[in-house]
Amino acid sequence: MKVRVRVVKAISERLITEKYVQGHYKVLETYGVTKVTSADTSWTDNPNVYLIVVEAVDDQRLLGGARIQLNSENTPLPLETAIREFDRHIIDYMGDYKPLDVAEFCGLWNSIEVAGYGIGSIYLGRVGVAICSQLGIKKLLALASPATLRNCKKVGFDIIRSLGNEGKFFYPKEGLIATVLEISDLENLPTASEEDRDYIFSLRNNVQLQSSESGPKGSLEIAFELQIQKLHEANSKP
Repeated sequence: MKVRVRVVKAISERLITEKYVQGHYKVLETYGVTKVTSADTSWTDNPNVYLIVVEAVDDQRLLGGARIQLNSENTPLPLETAIREFDRHIIDYMGDYKPLDVAEFCGLWNSIEVAGYGIGSIYLGRVGVAICSQLGIKKLLALASPATLRNCKKVGFDIIRSLGNEGKFFYPKEGLIATVLEISDLENLPTASEEDRDYIFSLRNNVQLQSSESGPKGSLEIAFELQIQKLHEANSKP
């Protein structure tokens, strides 16, 4: 199987954005979750949102994706909106950063098909961290489910224990736990695993990378196309 992993600006690629929204919503429905900030599509008109998408080369099917959403003056990050109902300290935490200094890695989903080849959330996480250098981001945040927490830690995320109950919240509903995370040193990634740090550095230094991977369903050829053509549009005062 051959796939392409690329980064697009959400407002510039409407068809890709619509495919991403539909795919993400189907995954949320599978888990019985629809009332979640990640399901809000107002971000599709935000010039500071970038999509990481995994596409099948043969027919352009969208097999998975994630978002990098930069904080902006009038648009709080999904994580902030989700958490402040439970812990108002998130407002003070975000208040320490200027608009466009911080971003959230969010809206991650992948199809069962692509996961069977071994290209699940870990690859999207690696790409999300790697492209931060192109965007000038100083800190990357995430709100992880139990299923994705391990991989988030592998790519360098640490738990923000000053928020919630040692970083944990019941979200998006009672009985489901989410953990709030951050990467403060995006340049060096000191807490990432050696394997993942090396992979991220490779993607950072070679935005047009070809890779061969193997998984339970067989071999997978991945073409990474990670050059961001248009950087975010500043929407705050200098």
